[in-house]
This record gives sequence, C-alpha cells and structure tokens, in this order.
Amino acid sequence: MSPFNSAYNLNGEIANNFKKLQYRYYVDRFMVHLKNSGFLPRDAPTLLKKADDLTVELDALVRDTRVSKKYLEFDVSIAKEHLDLLVEKLEPIGHLDHARHLVEEKIEKEKALDDAVFYFDNERFWECHEVLESVWKATYEGEKDLVQGIILVAAALVHYQKDENEICLSIMKRAMEKLTASTGKYHGIDVDEFKKKVADMIKTGNIAVFAI
Repeated sequence: MSPFNSAYNLNGEIANNFKKLQYRYYVDRFMVHLKNSGFLPRDAPTLLKKADDLTVELDALVRDTRVSKKYLEFDVSIAKEHLDLLVEKLEPIGHLDHARHLVEEKIEKEKALDDAVFYFDNERFWECHEVLESVWKATYEGEKDLVQGIILVAAALVHYQKDENEICLSIMKRAMEKLTASTGKYHGIDVDEFKKKVADMIKTGNIAVFAI
C-alpha cells in the first residue's frame, strides 16, 4: 500500500470516528424496531448495509442491526424531527412496529426490573441490558452477581441476534460464573431454570432465546 493510500485510509478512519463521536453527543438516539418478515440473525450484516444505503442521503448514523423473531432492531442516531423520514426510507426493509427514544432517565429499581423482564421476554436484549445496568448499581453482595449474570446473558443474546454465536457462548460462560451461587426466585424469575437454560446452551452450542 502506498503512503498516499495509507494516509487516505487513516484520514478516512479519523473522519468516521469523529462522525461517530459527533452523533454520540449531539444527535438524538433511537432504537427503531421494524416488523420482521422472515429474516434471521445471519441476515444482520446485510440488513445493516442496506439500511446504510437507504439512509445515505440523511444526516443519520445506523450504528447496529439485530434480528429477533419479531423485530429488526436498528440502533440509530438522527435528529428527532427527521425520524419519520428515516422510517420512511427503511420501508423496503420492513414496516415500523415502534421506536424508542433513548434518553438518560432515573427509574425506580422495581420498575426497572419489570422493564428488564419485559424487554428480555420480547427479545429486546440490548434494552434489557441497558436498564439492568441501573439496577446493578443499586444492588449489594450476592444480588449484585445475580443481576450481573442476567446482564451478561442479555448481552450474549445481543451477539446472537447479530449471528456472532461464538461471542455469545463465550459471554454466557462468563455469566454462569456470576450465577453460580444464586438460586430460587428473583423478582419472579426462576433463577434455577434460567441457569439451566444457559448451561444447556453452553453444553450443546445450540443457542435459543427464551422467556423469563
């Protein structure tokens, strides 16, 4: 590679990183869920590329794409007044189910746990992970490890939704280390059944989403 090309690639990378930093701090961020018409996790990279192509004329950043049974999940930064236009541009991929504006908010622990269970059961694992982070900060001793274990399982399943199965299983192994000492019920979650499902996936390598 010539010095010119190296410099060009470096400048391009710097510009791209600056753009991501700019979007991170100055533009609204949304989790956009389109209805899934038959896509699988292995389609996530293709869907991300298509979303980029469809929105190239917009002042927007599509960070990531994840595929669940119900939804195609797009992590997007765009000015909120342009969200409707972005959704219109994404119509060739799927129809809008809902979009959630991601803003920092304080949620009571019990409400956060309710939200986390709802997100997990609806395969919205990134949002489950996010809301449980606030719960984790308000826990102590054994409860802290239990909540961190659930967070790690949610994070693992985020990677599964992007067809990154090896990463998923690796994170699940870390989750089991945190869950080892926990048992019984936690906020309606059958911890023993939860651990069994995770352990089975680690043992067999067959990943499957489940409700808690």
